[in-house]
Amino acid sequence: MFGLSGRTAVVTGGNSGIGRVMAAALREAGAAVVLMARDRERLEATAAELGAHAVTCDLSDRADLARAADAAARLAGEPDILVNAAGINPRPHMNDLTAAVWDDVLEVNVTAPFLLGQRFGPGMADRGWGRIINVVSQQALRAYGNSGAYGVSKGGLASLTRSQAEAWSPHGVCCNAVAPGVVETPMTAAIFRDPERAAAAAARTMIGRNGRPEDFAGIAVFLAGDGSAAITGQVICVDGGFSAH
Repeated sequence: MFGLSGRTAVVTGGNSGIGRVMAAALREAGAAVVLMARDRERLEATAAELGAHAVTCDLSDRADLARAADAAARLAGEPDILVNAAGINPRPHMNDLTAAVWDDVLEVNVTAPFLLGQRFGPGMADRGWGRIINVVSQQALRAYGNSGAYGVSKGGLASLTRSQAEAWSPHGVCCNAVAPGVVETPMTAAIFRDPERAAAAAARTMIGRNGRPEDFAGIAVFLAGDGSAAITGQVICVDGGFSAH
């Protein structure tokens, strides 16, 4: 039920944070994994450590994204599993949010997952089996911490997940979103540099601590495998109860 032997996964943002843990978990469960990210040095080091393939890609560049998707398929075959974990969050105050920042955030956080879904989703449906896992955020559900374009992008990605599920789940492709709480990653470094702010976030949870990247290994393997065959179109919060308050 939880083995992924014979499956192939593409993971964006798989060289850092939550994406890296998800990629490692899929690899450990038996899947062939292709990591896609922009930082070549860190990407190649992570791929070597995990026994995965690596494809450098600028997710904000649509032509480069198309090239990278084709390269990933050549390396490991057309994927059965797509994990969109990459994202950017500049966090300007709404007063200072420019159109240029807006465009960059939506391009990486929503448009890239859309284009990768369009590239790989129909093939999954044709083969009768597939999994798409989109990493969203609590900011898809509520505003905090200068949500701005980031919150909009993650709300859009949650909605895209439901549209993908509607289109492809009748053909065996389950599409779900995972919503972390406050997780200590490079993206959230500013929060964890402020002990009072980090403690306040932990106090809001029901488990008494903030999230850790390793909290996302299990949900990745579950949603990527046969055990989740009746789960689709959902936003699943992995947040220690943060969202239940």
